[in-house]
Amino acid sequence: MVALACEITAWTQMLAFGEHPARRWEPKRLRLRLFSIPAQIARHARQVVLHLPTHSPWSRLILNGLDQLHALAVPG
Repeated sequence: MVALACEITAWTQMLAFGEHPARRWEPKRLRLRLFSIPAQIARHARQVVLHLPTHSPWSRLILNGLDQLHALAVPG
């Protein structure tokens, strides 16, 4: 399980953060900066919405990474 979690983290970093230095961050730095941001998942009008705090300096990075991953998932 631990090996699988490490692999998923590594692939997500590589695919989501492209040219950003976050691509090479160690797990400890990822945990302190990205994984510890409080967020809330909500459903509205049959869509899933992610609410992130605006005061967090890393919220924009998370949103850009999610957009990158979403763009990869679109076929064609």
